[in-house]
Amino acid sequence: MSPESDVSTATVTRGLKGVMAADSAICLVNGTEGRLYYRGYNVDDLAEKCTYEEVALLLLRGELPTASQLSEFRAELNRNCALPEEVLEFLRQVPADTHPMATLRTAVSLAGIRDPQAEDGSVEANEQKAIRLMALIPAVTAAIHRLRTGEEPVVPDADQSIAAAFMQMLNGRKATADETRAMDLILILHAEHGFNASTFAARVIIATMTDIHSAVTGAIGALKGKLHGGANTEVLRTLEQFNSVADVAPWVEETRASKGKFMGFGHAVYQTADPRAKFLKELSQRLGEEKGEPLWYELSAEIEKHVTAAIHRECNVDFYSASLQHYMGIPKELFTCIFASSRISGWCAHIMEQLADNKIIRPSAHYVGEIDRPVVPLEDRQG
Repeated sequence: MSPESDVSTATVTRGLKGVMAADSAICLVNGTEGRLYYRGYNVDDLAEKCTYEEVALLLLRGELPTASQLSEFRAELNRNCALPEEVLEFLRQVPADTHPMATLRTAVSLAGIRDPQAEDGSVEANEQKAIRLMALIPAVTAAIHRLRTGEEPVVPDADQSIAAAFMQMLNGRKATADETRAMDLILILHAEHGFNASTFAARVIIATMTDIHSAVTGAIGALKGKLHGGANTEVLRTLEQFNSVADVAPWVEETRASKGKFMGFGHAVYQTADPRAKFLKELSQRLGEEKGEPLWYELSAEIEKHVTAAIHRECNVDFYSASLQHYMGIPKELFTCIFASSRISGWCAHIMEQLADNKIIRPSAHYVGEIDRPVVPLEDRQG
């Protein structure tokens, strides 16, 4: 009897939690100590000393870039910020109430059809497609927002960082230094996180030896799910219901009594503080002061204080990213697209790593259904 059909000895790990599915040199998530490493570098050091472009190249190629490599990469990203005409035409036709992640998913798939290297599976071609996707997804995200609000997409000024360009494409103006720093941090801190659902989906898809756009399209579909990429959207919905910090403590007590969920707290991996959260908390406070609108940060801080005391769980990266993105002028419906605009670098790194030593990912199922059922003739079936 094959392992797949052996129903008596199988051991099932629901959700594959704790199952080691592959070797990887891209990311280490130390949940016990609350540390996160990209290619061996502590994310704290990367967030303090590097730009997103440096981190993206680190993930993709395994090493931090030289000045000339970084300059070349930025130039290539800038060249690909203008959307292909067929993608832009598609975005103009999408109904305004379409889920932005559904629009993004389809736009990436369409771009794959038109990519000149679509079916070229060489390492060189895949890296070029990965870089184009790193430029495409922020540009599509910004265009979705602009068109939904009745404005035209913006082609950003040349010779600026992807964070600054992204903010200009979103808001139609030059970003402030703090806004640019906030976007850079969001992109760095969300870029990679091991074998999460969307990353694993990308590896499963590319392992069939399909094209890179198919793998990224599938990853976007996974990230769209409420249990994966949508947590910070739910955090902002929570914040929207308060008028003052005095409303927070009663809400926490009521939510706990009704066994409700506190979005943005706890994590599937971290048993202590999420190492990414502190950076976004600091910038949320700074932007709140800069905008003259400190309430959103103050509400967040009050919720953190009461929820942590009540359930003994720390906030995660999603919690302060909600108020921070609000201050940046990003509507909550776009939060998961921003996530995808960052995580594309991690997805592509994993796609390249999977292809470098590929084996199709084909787990077995523990069959729990009936066996050897007799087929009743059609005329004798009841009900």
